[in-house]
Amino acid sequence: MSAIEPPDAVIADHPLDRLTTVRTGGSAEFFARPESERELVAQLDWAKRSGLDIGIVGSGSNLLVSDDGFCGLAIKLAGDLVAIEKHGDLLVCGGGTRLPSAAAKTASWGLTGLEFGINIPGTAGGAVRMNANAYGGRLADVIESVRLATSEGVNEVAPESLGFSYRESSLGPEQVVTSVSFRLSPGEPERIRERLAEMRAWRKDAQPSGIKTFGSTFKNPDDPRADGMSSGQLLDAAGCRGLTAGQARLSEKHANFVENMGGASTADVLAVMAAARRRVFEKFELVLEPEVQVLGDISWPDDWDLGTDEAVEPGNG
Repeated sequence: MSAIEPPDAVIADHPLDRLTTVRTGGSAEFFARPESERELVAQLDWAKRSGLDIGIVGSGSNLLVSDDGFCGLAIKLAGDLVAIEKHGDLLVCGGGTRLPSAAAKTASWGLTGLEFGINIPGTAGGAVRMNANAYGGRLADVIESVRLATSEGVNEVAPESLGFSYRESSLGPEQVVTSVSFRLSPGEPERIRERLAEMRAWRKDAQPSGIKTFGSTFKNPDDPRADGMSSGQLLDAAGCRGLTAGQARLSEKHANFVENMGGASTADVLAVMAAARRRVFEKFELVLEPEVQVLGDISWPDDWDLGTDEAVEPGNG
């Protein structure tokens, strides 16, 4: 434990499984729910002086926590950091705001351009960190600016400085998104509602719902051997639909979704991911890279290693 007294709002040994959508994993050594930028900066400063790693728990929708937990400070934004405000054509969201909630707000405010966000089940900050896109909508196209907190304070940056690439940004774990400003356009509220309903229907038809899952497991490959197929299609073609390890299973509806059938551990999830990844490798000679972010030290199964050196970094789910 840290020898430096933590801020009052920081608590020790906090369970993280219930804060993730897949419901697996252990506890955080320290945990905090900052409600303002000032509070967050103070916690980041304490963590830095204490030599603690930082882990951000957003909506938990793209996060896999180690069964051994996380040795460091896990942070889940709250208060002012989950607010949604309208300033003219700008939609300003706290970094901890659920993006579907922000997208839903745009209809009543007559703002169009963020409808695709209804199908991104993470936070605004997590979406920035992961450069999350969906159904033809590109996050980078609508971001006006982003506020980032570190142990030294808060700065506002332009999207061009975030190093966006497919499902990635250049943000490090010590940089926390406190708010995102989206530049939208005036639109007809009823048409925006119709578009939101269409997108919800697409997701419901294509992806499993009402289950414990963290969403897409593997990134879509940029490899000619994939012949344009998505990860879900590759997994399906490799016979991975319904593949099971312990209490973890690849969905019968969409093979790129891991389901917790009731009592799955993170080890079960890793095992089914490794088995699926190997099947795709053996059939297509290409390596799928995980899209899910991990928090804490995890041990990949022996059959995970396919002779590649890619790694999964701690995330901002």
